[in-house]
Amino acid sequence: MNLRERIARRQRTDSAPRLVHDYDAVNPVVHPEEPTGRGPVLEQLLDHLEPALEDVLPPNLYVWGPKGGGKSAVVSALFNHLSEMTRGSRSAILTTTRATPPHPTEFVYVDARAAKSDFGLYHAVLDALVEETVPEQGVGTAQLRARLGDELRERDRRAVVAVDHVGEPETHSLRAVDDLLSEASDHVSWLVIGRDPPGDVGCDAPAVRVPPYRHHALVDVLTGRVSTGLARHALTHEQVREIAEWADGDAHDALAAVFGATDEAMRAGHESVLPADVDVGTAAVPRPCVSLGRVLALPPNRQRVLRRLLDLDDDGLGSVQGAAEAIAASPDVDLSASTVKRLLYEMAENGVMRRVTMDDATGIGRPPSRLEPRFPTLVFRRLAALDESRT
Repeated sequence: MNLRERIARRQRTDSAPRLVHDYDAVNPVVHPEEPTGRGPVLEQLLDHLEPALEDVLPPNLYVWGPKGGGKSAVVSALFNHLSEMTRGSRSAILTTTRATPPHPTEFVYVDARAAKSDFGLYHAVLDALVEETVPEQGVGTAQLRARLGDELRERDRRAVVAVDHVGEPETHSLRAVDDLLSEASDHVSWLVIGRDPPGDVGCDAPAVRVPPYRHHALVDVLTGRVSTGLARHALTHEQVREIAEWADGDAHDALAAVFGATDEAMRAGHESVLPADVDVGTAAVPRPCVSLGRVLALPPNRQRVLRRLLDLDDDGLGSVQGAAEAIAASPDVDLSASTVKRLLYEMAENGVMRRVTMDDATGIGRPPSRLEPRFPTLVFRRLAALDESRT
């Protein structure tokens, strides 16, 4: 963020209360540098990864549990700290006692939502290991795989690669990750993060289960994030406890509800979040809810289609065909109605939306259906607006 944006964020152009100091603090897809309430899980991960601190490659590991349990928050923060430690120790040793670089184990975190293809996975890992820019064009998957193997073998390096969000509709499976990394090098072990139990994904590696947050732990998570991102008077402790109870151990849904409730209070001009605002915030988080990270990982044209879908009234949402035609007529959607319809159906098949058959349909043939979003709509709207304001 540049200086102008930092000043603008603090600037008040009217007398309206500024309930939000930092949207990222209550954004369900942004993880803190120091996660809260997952000490036992962190210790299990450190026990498993400890050999890597002595430059011994640890076995593969599968970390699993339900959405909103803090898996991504813990692993991404841990790998970020471990990566900084290994880089720092390498620089210190090189500058003080040795003329040749040491080879500590590297820690690489990859989001499978951003690295959906074989090429993307190899590119993400290699890009984290080398200082120069890895080209995205003009090279093939086999070339990247060979270069990754050479980088590890010829330089006598080892890497533990964490691959997050594995097993989702548009990401690699655990077996695919295992095959891809094994083909590249035997100097790599993986830490795969998914939701399904080990037996359901054919995993015979050691596993660490991350359970849902207990109520008091989720209250602590929300309290910490709210105190960082919102004004002191924005939410009461009782409201935080109410949202935590509603979320039933899911930090993603709880943060989405807090975000939506606060956004609703701001749009209504309230000085604090009222009970009615909390009702709006929770209502905008469907249950079950798709992770907002999956939606934000969609290509720009699909996200634009979703934004315009949320702008439609009940009449526009009456059928998929009608919604597609209305969205295609939007000036910022350069797609035909048939293409929009296809994209809508694809996103419904992937679970981002749900198709609902209209019970009151009349006529002959298959009854029409409409679409319901399965992701936090208020958060998505606000993040899209913030993104558009920066461009």
